Amino acid sequence: MQYCTLFGAQFAPLTHKITRTDLTWLSFRQDNDEFALHSRLRKDSVATAPSTTPVVNNGVAPLRAGQGHSFFWRRLHSLSGIVPVGLFLIEHFVSNAFATRGPGAYAKQVELLSGFPFVFFLELFGIWIPISYHALYGFYIWYRGESNVGDYPWTGNWMYAAQRWTGAITFAYIVWHTWHLRFTGVHLLTYPGSAFGKVQHELFVTWQFVFYVVGIIAAAWHFAYGLWLFAAKWGIVSGDKAQKRLLAVCLAFFFLLSGVGLASLASFRSHPQQSIEGVTMTHNQQTESR
Repeated sequence: MQYCTLFGAQFAPLTHKITRTDLTWLSFRQDNDEFALHSRLRKDSVATAPSTTPVVNNGVAPLRAGQGHSFFWRRLHSLSGIVPVGLFLIEHFVSNAFATRGPGAYAKQVELLSGFPFVFFLELFGIWIPISYHALYGFYIWYRGESNVGDYPWTGNWMYAAQRWTGAITFAYIVWHTWHLRFTGVHLLTYPGSAFGKVQHELFVTWQFVFYVVGIIAAAWHFAYGLWLFAAKWGIVSGDKAQKRLLAVCLAFFFLLSGVGLASLASFRSHPQQSIEGVTMTHNQQTESR
């Protein structure tokens, strides 16, 4: 076989004529090789690229808003905890604070509240239904969630756990408090003068007094920290520094509410035991308050 020489190198002579098909095949193979090279480079770059998963530092975990219908029900749950449940809680703390002024002042406050028109419907749609929804859906959220305080002892996880447990304690306290003061014994809407003595009857029992203390502290915490959660979830306060300042304000509000509630309990315990005798009690308490 004869060889041809080109630039000092020998090549075998072509045994057939180069056709258009041969040129097309060479171009196609060259494109395939180039595509395979780009594919390998792309895979290598993806494998070595830094992860885009957000890293959560120690502190408050990301707030979850829910999806679809869950988003609506969670927002409604958050809103109902502020309006009307939260407003009712503040009113209840303020009304009970009248106990610090004596049995007569407390009786007048109860009489004022019981004198509102359509009080049954106001309580039904403004208190009982919102509280029931907020509590039951809160238990549902708790049931669907997973507690990982032992694995990740961050501040946010402890706050999450405290919010759930204080909610459960508060719900039990509300059920107990409502059943005993509204649906057993003397009806306070009919005989508001018996209110002070009826509350005293509860608080002079030691274990019930302790339960009231725990319930008041739990309710104060649940509402105060709930204010912070509401502002964060609804985007009212954004940014780490602003949220930390708001958290400090909410903690101060917790101590304020707790102080008012515990001072009211101390007033009930510090006064002599009042009798529970219906209408006659109102006159005696009004005379004493003068």
